[in-house]
Amino acid sequence: MERSNRLEELVTKHENTLFRAALAILGDVQEAEDAVQDTFLRYLEKRPQFRDGEHEKAWLLKVTANRCKSVLRTRRRHPAVELLDVYQAPEEGRELLEAILALPANQRSAVHLHYYEGYTSEEIGAILGQRPGTVRSHLSRARDALRRYLSDEEGEG
Repeated sequence: MERSNRLEELVTKHENTLFRAALAILGDVQEAEDAVQDTFLRYLEKRPQFRDGEHEKAWLLKVTANRCKSVLRTRRRHPAVELLDVYQAPEEGRELLEAILALPANQRSAVHLHYYEGYTSEEIGAILGQRPGTVRSHLSRARDALRRYLSDEEGEG
């Protein structure tokens, strides 16, 4: 019974964060939900011991990111899914969110973990299994792409 209560605590505490991260990486609601569910199943299988709350969150995000990478490796195509209704943003932020969702998965996940979850490039690298320099490169390319996208949008409007 104790393990069940602990799982319930983890789900309550982290499911939204894990879902947003998975959605940012995968771009598909059902696949993101499956990745989060698989993460909690992995927790039950492994029964890891955590040093503190940050270690717990980082472990869960890393497992989620790894699951998402597996899905991306096996996915043959990238379906266009309207995520703006699910991935909530204020009306004035919808344009930026649209631009973020248009980024490649590696840039999108780095942007999400850095700007929405507050992780450093070193921490993101550990979560995604990449070097910090690679993460910084993804962030830099994403910022450039977002700048171009948003300046094009302003020119049209």
